[in-house]
Amino acid sequence: MHWRAFPLHPETPEEGTLLEDLFSHFSSEDLKKMKDRLKEAADDAGLPFADREKTFNSRLAQELGKWAESNGKGDPFHHAVFKAFFADRINIAEISALKDIAASVGLPRDEADAVIVKRTCKADVDEDWSLSQKNGITAVPTFVINNERLVGAQPYEELERFMEKTGVKKRTVPSA
Repeated sequence: MHWRAFPLHPETPEEGTLLEDLFSHFSSEDLKKMKDRLKEAADDAGLPFADREKTFNSRLAQELGKWAESNGKGDPFHHAVFKAFFADRINIAEISALKDIAASVGLPRDEADAVIVKRTCKADVDEDWSLSQKNGITAVPTFVINNERLVGAQPYEELERFMEKTGVKKRTVPSA
């Protein structure tokens, strides 16, 4: 599985942005409802999720993710970034945090530092961002199959219906 994360707000500074500022067009009640829905969806999926007050810029995490993928550690890295951001409230825009995350999945800290400092994977992420803009993707996650879209975190049953509707055949998993 390839993960492609697209920033909803690439202008977010390294120190982060308060969610109440980012969603200032929402009432405090609507913001709470949104956060409650996200928490419920995470709980239903068995994902760690903490109430957080800020969002952080994910650009460097995306670049490091490309490098992790090229080193066979994409899934573990992306899962670790997810946990750091959504459960542990870690600022994933900070280089030291990203190097810690990379090391936690067995990637060399010094190589992670070089990838970040030299922006080795910048062009790859630029290409992803360009593709998202070209395809009108403005929210994550967005699932696209045969030009049909399903936007936002969805329950398994909704994803299953979407795949059926778009003609994706259910695969059988061979038994071990």
